[in-house]
Amino acid sequence: MSLLYLLQTPLPAASPLAHATLERWPALLSLVFLGGLGFLLLLLLLSFLRNWRRPSALNAVASEDLPEEVRRKLGATATNRGLKALRVLFLLMALGVYGAHVYWAKYAEKSNERFQELSYKDQRTRRLDAAILNGWLLDRSGKLDKALASYKKQPNGDIARVYAYDEEFSQLFGTNYGAAGLERAFFQTQSSEAPEALQLVRGDYQPPSAQRDVRLTLDPELQKEAARLLRDKWPNGKEKHGAVVMLNPQTGEVLAMYSNPTFSIKAAQNKENWLKLDADKKESPLVNRALNAYYVPGSTFKTMMLIGAFHFGLQDSTFVGTGGGFIAEPGANPITDDNGSCEVCGPAIEIRKSFQISSNQYFAQMALALGPDRVGELATLLGIGAYDGPTGGTQGRKEPEIWNASEGVKKAIAPNESYMVTGKKTRRYDLALEGFGQGYAGQMTPLQMALIVSTAANLEGKLMKPKIEYDRKPEQFSQVLSPEQGAQVRDIMGLVTLPGGTGARAMAPVNAAGIRSGGKTGTAQKQIPVYDPRTGQPKTVHRYERDSKGNIIREYDETVFEKEYRSDAWFLCFAPLDKPVIAVAVVVEGPGPGISNYGGVNAAPIAAQMVLQAKRLGYFGGPRDESSTPTAKPAPAKPRRR
Repeated sequence: MSLLYLLQTPLPAASPLAHATLERWPALLSLVFLGGLGFLLLLLLLSFLRNWRRPSALNAVASEDLPEEVRRKLGATATNRGLKALRVLFLLMALGVYGAHVYWAKYAEKSNERFQELSYKDQRTRRLDAAILNGWLLDRSGKLDKALASYKKQPNGDIARVYAYDEEFSQLFGTNYGAAGLERAFFQTQSSEAPEALQLVRGDYQPPSAQRDVRLTLDPELQKEAARLLRDKWPNGKEKHGAVVMLNPQTGEVLAMYSNPTFSIKAAQNKENWLKLDADKKESPLVNRALNAYYVPGSTFKTMMLIGAFHFGLQDSTFVGTGGGFIAEPGANPITDDNGSCEVCGPAIEIRKSFQISSNQYFAQMALALGPDRVGELATLLGIGAYDGPTGGTQGRKEPEIWNASEGVKKAIAPNESYMVTGKKTRRYDLALEGFGQGYAGQMTPLQMALIVSTAANLEGKLMKPKIEYDRKPEQFSQVLSPEQGAQVRDIMGLVTLPGGTGARAMAPVNAAGIRSGGKTGTAQKQIPVYDPRTGQPKTVHRYERDSKGNIIREYDETVFEKEYRSDAWFLCFAPLDKPVIAVAVVVEGPGPGISNYGGVNAAPIAAQMVLQAKRLGYFGGPRDESSTPTAKPAPAKPRRR
C-alpha cells in the first residue's frame, strides 16, 4: 500500500483519528526529508570509505620512485589530503548533530532536569494536553462533590478547569509554566505518547482518552486551617511567611502542606502574571517553602540528637552545665543556653530535663559524644545528606527518593535535600553547634523537620516515606529506633508541652481538650539578603580581588545582606502522645527589626490549632465535624528563645 494511497484514504467523520488528517501531509514530507537526508549521508559514508584507500591520481603522471618528501609538496597530494580532512570533519559534525538530536528526542526527558523543567514549552505536547480532559484531583475522602480540581461548564459554553481552593493548593498543584506540579505530574501527556510521523501517515495513531481521577491523601480542612493561621498578620501589618507540614507518622500520608506567601492558580495560568510572580524573589510566592526553602532549625534539631542518643545507646549520658558555658575546643567561644548562662546547671545534667528546658550545653556535648561518624550515620537514616565539608557538588540537590510516589510525582515535588557537615575533619566547635541546630546544620526544609518528628512519633521507630497518592501502600525509609526506644523518646518530648516545658503555654488549649502531645520549640537566626524594590532581585556589589602587587586577579558580585539577622520560629509536635496519628512541623519567618519571633510564642500556637482542628475532624476518634469554628488562639506566651 503506497503512502499516497494512505494519505488520500478518507477517515470516517466520527473516527477518533479524523483530527489527524490535516497532519498527514506534513508527516509524509517529514519522512521524505529524513529519508532523503539519510540517503545522502549513506552516499557520503560510502564515498568516504571507497576513497580512503584509493590510489592517488598522482601515480599516473609521476614516477613511482619519486621521493616521498617531493611527493608531499605536489599540489595534487596536498589537495587530496585537505579533502580527506574535510570529509572527516563533515562526517564528525553530522554525527554530532544527529547524536544531539537522538539525545534530546529520546533520552533527555528522563535524564536532563532542565529539559524536564522546560518541557511545558513543547507546543506539540501542550496541544495534545489541551485536546483531552485531565482527571479530577480528589481529596482523601475520594468524594466527587469534594473534588479539589475538576471541570465546570462556563456561561459561554466552554469547559474550564476549576479549583475548589485556588490558593491553598497552588504550590502543590502547579501551573502550565515553570517547574511541574501535581497537575502536570499526573496528567501531562508524555513526549513518548506524542504521535510519530509514521503513525500519522498510516492513520493508526490513537489519541489518548480523558485521564483517570487521582485520590490524594490531603485533607482540605487541615489545609485551609494551615492557610488561615499563616495568613495572620504581624503587628506591623505584614503577612506571615512560613510553612506548615502535617503527616501521619504511621503511614507517611501527607495531610496538609501549606506555604505562605502563595498565589492564585487561575491568575498564574496567564503567562504575563506568572512571569511577574517568578521575578519576585523577595516574596517568592512560587516557591513551596515546605519543600524548597532552607532554614536554620535551631533547638528543634535537638529532637534529632535525642533520637541519636537512644539509637546509639547514649541516653544515660550526663554532662556538665556551667554558668560560663561549655568550651568545645581551646580558643572557641563558650556555648551557653538562651539566658547567657545555663538553663540547668550542675556536674551531671541528664537528658530528660535538658530536653524539656532546651539546654544548648547538653546537646552540644551530646553531639561530641556521638562524634562525626555516628552523627553522619544518623543523618543518613533520617534522610539528611551528610557531607565531609561545607561545600560540595551535590549539596542542595533534589531528593525525589524520599517520596513514596510514582516517578512523575517524585520529580514534580522533589524536596531540596537537607544537609549538614559530618566529616572526620569537622571541628569540635562546629559539631557542637550542630548539636543544637546551628552552624553547618542550617540547611533544613520544613518537610525534613516533619520527617524527624514523625520518626519519634512512629510506634515502631521507623521513618516512613511521605506519600501523597492515597492508594499507594506505606513504605519504610529506614528503621531508626526500636519500639521501646521510640516510646521513651515520646515520653521525653511529652515533657515539653507540660508545665515547665518550653511549649507548655502554647499547648495549654490542647491539654485542656484532653489531648496529650509531645513537641519541641526552636528559634534560629538567619542572615537574609537585601532586595532591590524595583527588580525584586537581591542586591549585589561588584568586588575585585587583587594580588600583593595590586593587580586584579578576579572580579565577582557579592550579595548584600541585611545588618540584622532574621529570627525564625519553629515548633515540632505529634499527638496523641500514646498513639500518634499526626506529626506537625511549623516554621514562621521573622517579620524584621523591632518584632520578636520565638518558637514557643509564634510557631507553637499554630501547631496547637492544627492539633485541635485534627481533633474536630475526627482524627483522634469521634465524628468528623467540618462546621466547627476554629477556637481562638491563646494569649501570647512570655518570650523565650526556644
